Amino acid sequence: MEGLGSNWLAVVVVAALGIGLFLGGVYQKSTTMGPYDQFLLFGDSITQSACSQERGFAFEPALQDAYIRRLDVINRGFSGYNTSQALKALPEFMPTPAQAHLRFMTVFFGANDACVPGGPTGQHVPLDQYKRNLLEILRHPLVGRQKPRLILITPPPFDEHQWGDGIRTAEHTKKYADACRQVGEELGVVVLDLWSVFMEKAGWRPGQPLPGSKAAERNKVLGELLHDGLHFNPLGYKILYHEVLQTIEREWPDQAVEKTGFVLPSWDVAAGQIP
Repeated sequence: MEGLGSNWLAVVVVAALGIGLFLGGVYQKSTTMGPYDQFLLFGDSITQSACSQERGFAFEPALQDAYIRRLDVINRGFSGYNTSQALKALPEFMPTPAQAHLRFMTVFFGANDACVPGGPTGQHVPLDQYKRNLLEILRHPLVGRQKPRLILITPPPFDEHQWGDGIRTAEHTKKYADACRQVGEELGVVVLDLWSVFMEKAGWRPGQPLPGSKAAERNKVLGELLHDGLHFNPLGYKILYHEVLQTIEREWPDQAVEKTGFVLPSWDVAAGQIP
Protein backbone atom coordinates (compact mmCIF):
# COMPACT_ATOMS: atom_id res chain seq x y z
CA MET A 1 0.00 0.00 0.00
CA GLU A 2 2.90 2.31 0.78
CA GLY A 3 4.40 1.74 -2.69
CA LEU A 4 1.02 2.21 -4.32
CA GLY A 5 0.57 5.47 -2.45
CA SER A 6 3.93 6.77 -3.65
CA ASN A 7 3.22 5.79 -7.24
CA TRP A 8 -0.22 7.39 -7.06
CA LEU A 9 1.26 10.60 -5.69
CA ALA A 10 3.87 10.70 -8.46
CA VAL A 11 1.18 10.29 -11.13
CA VAL A 12 -0.86 13.13 -9.63
CA VAL A 13 2.15 15.44 -9.47
CA VAL A 14 3.17 14.72 -13.08
CA ALA A 15 -0.42 15.21 -14.30
CA ALA A 16 -0.76 18.44 -12.39
CA LEU A 17 2.50 19.75 -13.81
CA GLY A 18 1.42 18.85 -17.32
CA ILE A 19 -1.95 20.58 -16.96
CA GLY A 20 -0.30 23.58 -15.34
CA LEU A 21 2.24 23.95 -18.14
CA PHE A 22 -0.46 23.65 -20.79
CA LEU A 23 -2.84 26.13 -19.19
CA GLY A 24 0.02 28.39 -18.22
CA GLY A 25 1.02 28.68 -21.86
CA VAL A 26 -2.55 29.43 -22.90
CA TYR A 27 -3.08 32.08 -20.23
CA GLN A 28 0.22 33.77 -20.93
CA LYS A 29 -0.94 34.38 -24.48
CA SER A 30 -4.11 36.06 -23.22
CA THR A 31 -3.27 37.97 -20.07
CA THR A 32 -0.86 38.60 -17.28
CA MET A 33 -1.73 36.61 -14.23
CA GLY A 34 -2.77 38.37 -11.04
CA PRO A 35 -5.82 39.89 -9.37
CA TYR A 36 -8.54 41.55 -11.38
CA ASP A 37 -8.42 45.34 -11.54
CA GLN A 38 -11.04 46.93 -9.32
CA PHE A 39 -13.92 49.34 -9.83
CA LEU A 40 -14.25 50.86 -6.35
CA LEU A 41 -17.53 52.48 -5.28
CA PHE A 42 -16.92 54.82 -2.32
CA GLY A 43 -19.89 56.56 -0.78
CA ASP A 44 -22.62 56.65 1.85
CA SER A 45 -25.86 54.68 2.21
CA ILE A 46 -26.82 55.28 -1.42
CA THR A 47 -23.67 53.39 -2.40
CA GLN A 48 -24.04 50.78 0.35
CA SER A 49 -27.59 50.01 -0.79
CA ALA A 50 -26.55 49.87 -4.44
CA CYS A 51 -26.06 46.10 -4.10
CA SER A 52 -29.54 45.40 -2.70
CA GLN A 53 -32.03 43.86 -5.12
CA GLU A 54 -34.88 43.86 -2.60
CA ARG A 55 -36.81 46.46 -4.59
CA GLY A 56 -35.65 45.35 -8.06
CA PHE A 57 -32.87 46.70 -10.27
CA ALA A 58 -29.64 47.44 -8.40
CA PHE A 59 -26.68 49.49 -9.58
CA GLU A 60 -23.78 47.42 -8.30
CA PRO A 61 -24.90 43.99 -9.62
CA ALA A 62 -25.66 45.57 -12.99
CA LEU A 63 -22.24 47.21 -13.13
CA GLN A 64 -20.55 43.95 -12.12
CA ASP A 65 -22.52 42.10 -14.79
CA ALA A 66 -21.41 44.62 -17.41
CA TYR A 67 -17.75 44.21 -16.43
CA ILE A 68 -17.93 40.52 -15.55
CA ARG A 69 -14.55 38.78 -16.04
CA ARG A 70 -13.08 42.21 -16.74
CA LEU A 71 -13.14 44.08 -13.41
CA ASP A 72 -14.17 43.36 -9.82
CA VAL A 73 -16.73 45.88 -8.57
CA ILE A 74 -16.04 46.61 -4.89
CA ASN A 75 -18.66 48.29 -2.69
CA ARG A 76 -17.27 50.56 0.02
CA GLY A 77 -20.50 52.30 0.93
CA PHE A 78 -20.93 53.44 4.54
CA SER A 79 -24.46 54.27 5.62
CA GLY A 80 -24.76 57.60 7.40
CA TYR A 81 -21.20 58.72 6.70
CA ASN A 82 -20.34 62.28 5.83
CA THR A 83 -17.09 63.31 4.14
CA SER A 84 -15.28 63.87 7.45
CA GLN A 85 -15.95 60.26 8.43
CA ALA A 86 -15.17 59.05 4.91
CA LEU A 87 -11.76 60.71 5.02
CA LYS A 88 -10.92 58.78 8.19
CA ALA A 89 -12.27 55.50 6.80
CA LEU A 90 -10.39 55.62 3.51
CA PRO A 91 -7.00 54.41 4.83
CA GLU A 92 -8.69 51.46 6.52
CA PHE A 93 -9.74 49.77 3.29
CA MET A 94 -7.76 51.27 0.42
CA PRO A 95 -5.63 48.48 -1.08
CA THR A 96 -1.98 48.95 -1.87
CA PRO A 97 -0.92 48.59 -5.51
CA ALA A 98 0.63 45.26 -4.53
CA GLN A 99 -2.78 44.02 -3.33
CA ALA A 100 -4.96 45.28 -6.17
CA HIS A 101 -5.08 47.93 -8.84
CA LEU A 102 -7.93 50.44 -8.95
CA ARG A 103 -8.91 51.19 -12.52
CA PHE A 104 -11.98 53.21 -11.54
CA MET A 105 -13.16 54.89 -8.36
CA THR A 106 -16.42 56.72 -7.75
CA VAL A 107 -16.68 59.22 -4.89
CA PHE A 108 -20.33 59.81 -3.98
CA PHE A 109 -20.87 61.87 -0.82
CA GLY A 110 -22.86 64.89 0.27
CA ALA A 111 -26.33 63.68 1.22
CA ASN A 112 -25.37 63.52 4.91
CA ASP A 113 -23.03 66.51 4.88
CA ALA A 114 -26.07 68.48 3.68
CA CYS A 115 -28.07 67.87 6.85
CA VAL A 116 -29.01 71.26 8.30
CA PRO A 117 -26.72 72.78 10.96
CA GLY A 118 -27.64 71.89 14.53
CA GLY A 119 -29.69 68.88 13.53
CA PRO A 120 -30.17 65.98 15.94
CA THR A 121 -28.05 63.51 13.93
CA GLY A 122 -24.84 65.56 14.03
CA GLN A 123 -24.09 64.65 10.42
CA HIS A 124 -23.87 68.21 9.12
CA VAL A 125 -20.57 69.32 7.62
CA PRO A 126 -20.18 73.03 6.76
CA LEU A 127 -20.03 73.70 3.04
CA ASP A 128 -16.40 74.87 2.98
CA GLN A 129 -15.32 71.86 5.03
CA TYR A 130 -17.26 69.57 2.69
CA LYS A 131 -15.32 70.96 -0.25
CA ARG A 132 -12.01 70.55 1.57
CA ASN A 133 -12.89 66.99 2.52
CA LEU A 134 -13.75 66.10 -1.07
CA LEU A 135 -10.48 67.60 -2.22
CA GLU A 136 -8.52 65.60 0.38
CA ILE A 137 -10.29 62.36 -0.60
CA LEU A 138 -9.65 62.89 -4.30
CA ARG A 139 -6.03 63.90 -3.71
CA HIS A 140 -5.32 61.46 -0.89
CA PRO A 141 -1.85 59.85 -1.26
CA LEU A 142 -3.37 56.36 -1.03
CA VAL A 143 -5.67 57.19 -3.93
CA GLY A 144 -2.91 58.95 -5.84
CA ARG A 145 -0.58 55.96 -5.86
CA GLN A 146 -3.35 53.88 -7.42
CA LYS A 147 -3.97 56.46 -10.16
CA PRO A 148 -7.57 55.38 -10.74
CA ARG A 149 -9.92 57.02 -13.20
CA LEU A 150 -11.96 59.12 -10.79
CA ILE A 151 -15.67 59.88 -11.10
CA LEU A 152 -17.04 62.42 -8.61
CA ILE A 153 -20.82 62.09 -8.22
CA THR A 154 -22.91 64.96 -6.89
CA PRO A 155 -25.42 64.28 -4.13
CA PRO A 156 -28.91 63.73 -5.56
CA PRO A 157 -31.92 65.99 -4.97
CA PHE A 158 -33.85 65.68 -1.73
CA ASP A 159 -37.65 65.40 -1.55
CA GLU A 160 -39.10 67.06 1.54
CA HIS A 161 -42.56 65.78 0.64
CA GLN A 162 -41.42 62.23 1.40
CA TRP A 163 -38.98 62.94 4.23
CA GLY A 164 -40.23 66.05 5.96
CA ASP A 165 -38.57 66.06 9.38
CA GLY A 166 -36.51 69.16 8.58
CA ILE A 167 -33.13 67.44 8.96
CA ARG A 168 -32.53 67.95 5.24
CA THR A 169 -34.01 70.40 2.76
CA ALA A 170 -34.06 70.53 -1.03
CA GLU A 171 -32.49 74.00 -1.16
CA HIS A 172 -29.71 73.13 1.27
CA THR A 173 -28.88 69.94 -0.63
CA LYS A 174 -28.62 71.92 -3.88
CA LYS A 175 -25.78 73.96 -2.34
CA TYR A 176 -23.79 70.78 -1.74
CA ALA A 177 -24.42 69.51 -5.25
CA ASP A 178 -23.16 72.85 -6.59
CA ALA A 179 -20.10 72.68 -4.31
CA CYS A 180 -19.32 69.11 -5.39
CA ARG A 181 -19.45 70.18 -9.02
CA GLN A 182 -17.11 73.10 -8.27
CA VAL A 183 -14.54 70.82 -6.60
CA GLY A 184 -14.47 68.54 -9.61
CA GLU A 185 -14.05 71.44 -12.00
CA GLU A 186 -11.24 72.96 -9.90
CA LEU A 187 -9.34 69.68 -9.73
CA GLY A 188 -10.01 68.59 -13.29
CA VAL A 189 -11.83 65.47 -12.01
CA VAL A 190 -14.68 64.02 -14.05
CA VAL A 191 -18.03 64.96 -12.49
CA LEU A 192 -21.23 62.99 -12.89
CA ASP A 193 -23.83 65.66 -12.07
CA LEU A 194 -26.54 63.33 -10.86
CA TRP A 195 -28.42 66.18 -9.14
CA SER A 196 -28.93 67.90 -12.49
CA VAL A 197 -29.79 64.63 -14.25
CA PHE A 198 -32.55 63.87 -11.74
CA MET A 199 -33.79 67.46 -11.80
CA GLU A 200 -33.97 67.50 -15.57
CA LYS A 201 -36.07 64.35 -15.49
CA ALA A 202 -38.27 66.02 -12.85
CA GLY A 203 -38.91 68.81 -15.37
CA TRP A 204 -37.15 71.58 -13.44
CA ARG A 205 -35.73 74.67 -15.12
CA PRO A 206 -33.61 77.36 -13.41
CA GLY A 207 -35.80 80.06 -11.95
CA GLN A 208 -38.68 77.68 -11.21
CA PRO A 209 -39.58 76.47 -7.70
CA LEU A 210 -37.25 73.63 -6.76
CA PRO A 211 -38.82 70.15 -7.03
CA GLY A 212 -38.63 68.44 -3.67
CA SER A 213 -39.09 71.68 -1.77
CA LYS A 214 -42.22 72.24 0.28
CA ALA A 215 -42.46 75.55 -1.62
CA ALA A 216 -43.24 73.53 -4.77
CA GLU A 217 -45.93 71.01 -5.48
CA ARG A 218 -45.06 67.38 -4.96
CA ASN A 219 -43.11 66.10 -7.96
CA LYS A 220 -44.23 62.74 -9.34
CA VAL A 221 -40.88 61.97 -10.97
CA LEU A 222 -38.89 62.48 -7.76
CA GLY A 223 -41.31 60.07 -6.11
CA GLU A 224 -40.42 57.49 -8.76
CA LEU A 225 -36.67 58.04 -8.36
CA LEU A 226 -36.51 58.18 -4.55
CA HIS A 227 -38.40 55.80 -2.29
CA ASP A 228 -38.13 57.87 0.90
CA GLY A 229 -37.01 61.28 -0.33
CA LEU A 230 -33.31 60.42 -0.25
CA HIS A 231 -32.57 56.79 -1.13
CA PHE A 232 -33.03 55.43 -4.63
CA ASN A 233 -35.78 53.38 -6.15
CA PRO A 234 -34.70 50.92 -8.86
CA LEU A 235 -35.38 53.60 -11.47
CA GLY A 236 -32.94 55.96 -9.73
CA TYR A 237 -30.25 53.29 -9.67
CA LYS A 238 -30.91 52.45 -13.32
CA ILE A 239 -30.30 56.08 -14.26
CA LEU A 240 -27.11 56.10 -12.18
CA TYR A 241 -25.95 52.93 -13.93
CA HIS A 242 -26.49 54.32 -17.41
CA GLU A 243 -24.91 57.66 -16.49
CA VAL A 244 -21.79 55.94 -15.16
CA LEU A 245 -21.40 53.86 -18.33
CA GLN A 246 -22.00 56.90 -20.53
CA THR A 247 -19.43 58.87 -18.52
CA ILE A 248 -16.86 56.12 -19.06
CA GLU A 249 -17.62 55.91 -22.79
CA ARG A 250 -17.28 59.68 -23.14
CA GLU A 251 -14.21 60.27 -20.97
CA TRP A 252 -12.30 56.99 -21.47
CA PRO A 253 -13.56 55.37 -24.69
CA ASP A 254 -10.97 52.60 -24.48
CA GLN A 255 -12.47 51.51 -21.15
CA ALA A 256 -16.03 51.08 -22.41
CA VAL A 257 -17.31 47.57 -21.72
CA GLU A 258 -17.18 46.45 -25.35
CA LYS A 259 -13.60 47.70 -25.66
CA THR A 260 -12.26 45.69 -22.71
CA GLY A 261 -11.48 41.99 -22.84
CA PHE A 262 -11.72 39.14 -20.37
CA VAL A 263 -8.86 38.84 -17.90
CA LEU A 264 -8.73 35.06 -18.38
CA PRO A 265 -9.31 33.41 -21.76
CA SER A 266 -12.59 31.99 -23.00
CA TRP A 267 -13.15 28.27 -22.43
CA ASP A 268 -12.31 27.24 -25.99
CA VAL A 269 -8.97 29.07 -25.90
CA ALA A 270 -8.22 27.55 -22.48
CA ALA A 271 -9.08 24.09 -23.87
CA GLY A 272 -6.68 24.58 -26.75
CA GLN A 273 -9.38 24.48 -29.41
CA ILE A 274 -8.42 27.96 -30.61
CA PRO A 275 -4.71 28.81 -30.82
